[in-house]
Amino acid sequence: MKVAKNVVVSIAYQVRTEDGVLVDEAPANQPLQYLQGHNNLVIGLEKALEGKSVGDKFEVRVKPEEGYGEYNENMVQRVPKDVFVGVDDLEEGMRFIADTDMGPLPVVITEVCDTDVVVDGNHMLAGQELHFTVEVVDTREATLEEIAHGHLHQEGGCCGGHGHDSDEDGHGCGCGGHHRYHDHDHEHHHHGEGGCGCGGKH
Repeated sequence: MKVAKNVVVSIAYQVRTEDGVLVDEAPANQPLQYLQGHNNLVIGLEKALEGKSVGDKFEVRVKPEEGYGEYNENMVQRVPKDVFVGVDDLEEGMRFIADTDMGPLPVVITEVCDTDVVVDGNHMLAGQELHFTVEVVDTREATLEEIAHGHLHQEGGCCGGHGHDSDEDGHGCGCGGHHRYHDHDHEHHHHGEGGCGCGGKH
């Protein structure tokens, strides 16, 4: 069965940045499974997989516009520390989810100042051309439930489900309103007003 819309595909892959740094991988004995044709992978990789068969091996370079988008300076915001209620020690590299008017937005702290912090809502791979090495391990017909949901429950991986490109590309976090930050690792919830006016692709 060839890779086509509504086919469940299992792939082994490695993905590297332009300078050769390995970002993520899935070996053939633990492949990534996804539902083709529903924007569950970055667009450039889904396009390259279309029509492939089990056993096919290939390499593809995915440009930012078909990957995680161009880096958007408007996604970098300065916010007061007091929006992170309950977190005493804010540090660079800490990741949070900002619940905004347009939905949840993952952000990372890139700078800590006396009274505020700088957060970046760009995807970690935004603006980068990605080099994928891929093998198609298996294919099968999707169930009606999987097609209705548009994804598999176990989908994941670096190249999977990027709701802030293709699908995600249209999502900004809106301007003003009520924003809540919660820690990726500890699921603490932090409340604050305003401060996340961003939009466009990331």
